[in-house]
Amino acid sequence: MEFKSKIKTIEWVDTYSKMVDQTVIPYEYKFVNITSGDEMFNAIRDMIVRGAPAIGIAGAHGVILYAQELAKQNLSREDFVSKLVEKAEYMKTSRPTAVNLMWACQKQIEVIKSSNSDINGIIEELKFNGIKLENEDIQINKKIGDFGAEVVPKGATILTHCNAGALATVGYGTALGVVRSAFAKDNTIQVFADETRPRQQGARITTFELAMDGIPVTLITDGMCSYFMKKGMIDMVVVGADRIAANGDTANKIGTYTVAIAAKYHNIPFYVAAPLSTIDISIKSGDEIPIEERSREEVTYINGKPICALDGVNVINPGFDVTPNELISGIITEKGILRPNYIESIKSLF
Repeated sequence: MEFKSKIKTIEWVDTYSKMVDQTVIPYEYKFVNITSGDEMFNAIRDMIVRGAPAIGIAGAHGVILYAQELAKQNLSREDFVSKLVEKAEYMKTSRPTAVNLMWACQKQIEVIKSSNSDINGIIEELKFNGIKLENEDIQINKKIGDFGAEVVPKGATILTHCNAGALATVGYGTALGVVRSAFAKDNTIQVFADETRPRQQGARITTFELAMDGIPVTLITDGMCSYFMKKGMIDMVVVGADRIAANGDTANKIGTYTVAIAAKYHNIPFYVAAPLSTIDISIKSGDEIPIEERSREEVTYINGKPICALDGVNVINPGFDVTPNELISGIITEKGILRPNYIESIKSLF
């Protein structure tokens, strides 16, 4: 039985990008229409859209939006191409860690540079490619889910951190794609979701979409994972990824490294689920992955209300951490599950 997720996070509609506004979940489930390139840049930066694969598609859509704007400026074809490539390169900088953004924008740059069409033709080719990347993302996630389901024990309780579900992708999800595919075969599967401070993506988004799909989920705070592991209540961990280095070191939402250490200590399998587009073979190890620093207000405020009594307290807020490859049991991709030695298994795919 194939699992049918009710969620489609982002899609191109005629002349604009339609996406779920993830800043208001779970209080509202609404869509916003992004109609300009700069609006898309800000939507990515401000996490209206989030999750590495979804950010990638958003970036591809942003290039189309910039193309539509430049087409109104009566530029020569040569100037149009030159300026559009500049805009696409700029779109890559909206967030620094998730490599899918750079990958998808580069796919659009390849379309621009290889096209023999006039300006309107280039725009149509960019739209076609953007929609193609959308559709491929869902199919890739389903393949990841099916491969991952093969290693999920019957009746397993799966711990996940942050959100790597349908709302972090175009649909279905990577880590939660594994959950969905496993649940389709065995409806006794359940999930423990870390809250995921400071933006509570696990609490706000993972629990929301699993409840929407009728998959049992239990919310715990980030500091509780080792407690439940020791009690034998966690059978495996599956997380997503924002960038995977050539040696298998994996950047994911801050706190993932802590979960991986706890899983290793308790002999619990720790899997990363991600498409091949998340693997950056230009980076040798996790030491080279750029880590985004987010605002202090993410830590000191929740829903606009201060949670820290001390005004002006010093805050450091890295958005991601890197899990070393030796803590990872396997990397689940659309081509199968990669196992250590990751340098060799990753090299074999590229």
